[in-house]
Amino acid sequence: MALALFDLDNTLLDGDSDYLWGCFLAEHGIVDGEAYESENQRFYDQYLEGSLDIHEFLRFQLKPLATHTRAELEKWREQYLVEKIDPILLPRARVLLEKHRLEGDVLLIITATNRFITEPIARRYGVDQLLATEPEMVNGEYTGGVSGSPCFQHGKVEQLHSWLEKENQTLNGSWFYSDSHNDLPLLEQVDHPVAVDPDDKLKAHARLMGWPIMSLR
Repeated sequence: MALALFDLDNTLLDGDSDYLWGCFLAEHGIVDGEAYESENQRFYDQYLEGSLDIHEFLRFQLKPLATHTRAELEKWREQYLVEKIDPILLPRARVLLEKHRLEGDVLLIITATNRFITEPIARRYGVDQLLATEPEMVNGEYTGGVSGSPCFQHGKVEQLHSWLEKENQTLNGSWFYSDSHNDLPLLEQVDHPVAVDPDDKLKAHARLMGWPIMSLR
């Protein structure tokens, strides 16, 4: 039994759930549409090029969680899942997940996107184990802050090693599927790194290292 790790955005999904949540909020007038969309795009471009300041981004991205009630947020999230996420779930991703299930592997989605957004997406794929950036909560409501370290770049490695220790698991025989060069720190930790519909930087590195390159699109 090995650990099979999966990035979420642009790997198991044909799009980015974080970016699309921002688009949803702007389109429905929950935030200041034009200004918010501009910032959302700026941060997404920085992520793609590898220059994202994750703490600056999270202050922007988690602020709407702090300015609305849990009930409002969860109602909007259900609408967002139907409008933005269901159309970008990938049938071939389901096949890949099922392949690892049948082999007896432990499935774990590991993503920089926060748990509020990603937990119900993981459930749609039938994956119980999720490591994500954790929005801070006080008295049952979101504060707009982050609890612990963001699950991004080297933060993914830190979160995973904490989980491995807690769950008495190892990386022996492990797999990690990702599209992004931002995940190179974790890809270099596993026995079987796989580039999935990779960005140009990851594709070049995967070819250099002889890693498999595949598509779920």
